[in-house]
Amino acid sequence: MPLQNRVDPRGRLQAVKERGTFMGNRGRLHNAGQRIVSQWKIRPWITCALSFKGLKRELMAPNSYTELFFLDEPTAYAAGHRPCAECRRPAYKLFKEAWARAFPLQQDLSAKAIDNLLHAARLNDDGSQRTWNATLAELPEGVMIEHAGECTLLWQGHQWLWSFAGYTPLQSAIPAEQEVTVLTPEPIARLFAAGLAKTLMVHSSIDPRSF
Repeated sequence: MPLQNRVDPRGRLQAVKERGTFMGNRGRLHNAGQRIVSQWKIRPWITCALSFKGLKRELMAPNSYTELFFLDEPTAYAAGHRPCAECRRPAYKLFKEAWARAFPLQQDLSAKAIDNLLHAARLNDDGSQRTWNATLAELPEGVMIEHAGECTLLWQGHQWLWSFAGYTPLQSAIPAEQEVTVLTPEPIARLFAAGLAKTLMVHSSIDPRSF
């Protein structure tokens, strides 16, 4: 049985066989029986590389953080995660630079300050994902939205239906003037608009040669 540590764009943990291309961390969420007992424990929700310095980890080991897995970077961002400052230092640097451009009046750009702001933007008081509404035409590339009950990625001028296995083209395009529910936290959407979208690592199921 797959472990319940695959993250969907709504930030929920699922038990599926597909692992994805990134790992992540929200603290120790599992018990001794490798069962998920909490959705998060720490405010830094990070996205990590699948491998780092050749280190090998036992998944959901006792007294260790819970290894989470994401299809790709847009999925991790939609769930409210940001790049790890250790194993993904270059991506974290680009993230911080985009944050400074998107929020020029924010003086404290420490990881703690950013994590506190992201935490408020990604969760409601009851622990559910905080969403927001916008007209489709207002949204930048890389944002994940909800359409007809499904998660949909906006990428390269197209709309892509998300799944744990990858993306497929949305069969009926959403009109640009339509108001949609946005899953990606609003601060991260602003980072995408400030240039971070150009650096996103999107799953290989989207073939750029098809555009």
